[in-house]
Amino acid sequence: MTGAAVVPLQNGASGVVADFLVDNVGLDAPLAGAIGSAVTFVVAFVALYFLGRVVISPVVGRFLSARDLDEHARKPLRKLTNFLIAFGALGVAFAFAGFGNILTSIATVAAAATLAIGFAMQDVLSNFVAGIFIYTDKPFRIGDWIEWDEYAGVVEDISLRVTRVRTFDNELLTVPNSQLTDGVIKNPVAKEQLRMKFVFGIGYEDDIDEATEIILEEARDHPGILDDPEPSVRLTELADSYVGLQSRFWISNPSRADFVKVQGEYVTSVKQRFDDAGINIPYPQRDIHGGIELDNVEGLVEPTTGDD
Repeated sequence: MTGAAVVPLQNGASGVVADFLVDNVGLDAPLAGAIGSAVTFVVAFVALYFLGRVVISPVVGRFLSARDLDEHARKPLRKLTNFLIAFGALGVAFAFAGFGNILTSIATVAAAATLAIGFAMQDVLSNFVAGIFIYTDKPFRIGDWIEWDEYAGVVEDISLRVTRVRTFDNELLTVPNSQLTDGVIKNPVAKEQLRMKFVFGIGYEDDIDEATEIILEEARDHPGILDDPEPSVRLTELADSYVGLQSRFWISNPSRADFVKVQGEYVTSVKQRFDDAGINIPYPQRDIHGGIELDNVEGLVEPTTGDD
């Protein structure tokens, strides 16, 4: 059998391999065609996949580095890139091998499966897309202290589906990414400085100017409180039992630990100065007025007699 008999059945690289097997090995045309297609598919897939890993992967890696993404964020994106390279190499290899009809069938089945899976996995896909937004927009990073809804904690891990947050009670929360992109996220440590506020309540009979000076002095003397921007005090409340003086001050390189430590030390020092100066920090008081009225009690109380 000659190579001419194989040409109608094969074309391109698969036809060359089939012709070689028929002319030099003596295989039948159908068997030679099948082997030629298989060899062409394997060679094309390996070559294209290797070429994609050598050319495309480094380009994507440089792009992700230019975006200043963390290594934890770059790793799953690189895996996704390699998967797309493999999928593309697979499709092109099918075409080279002359499996056009098979590729069309696979594409049709894949499209139907994708549609069905899409309906069944809407939440998963939503979280996946939200994870990509978290990686690109960077509303928070690993190690940041965040607050959302009624929750708060430190971010320990970010994946393409969920984010893991450690609460300040040492509880681990696994949060779907869509919950962190659909609502408002508070990130107190996103910037280099954080302004803090605390209201000191003093009695109505106390000296407001003296109390204000004590609050400012203790803020200026604390090493964890910045001088620029400088601390300030404003009268913000005239409550039932106290006058509210709100202290506003700034700390640098904020974290949850810094927030708690600085505020605790600062409030303690102000309280001690207030005690020394005789400034009262009143607590709420309630005066209860009224009486008890009893009706129809004649039958309940027996009258006393003179014999007793």
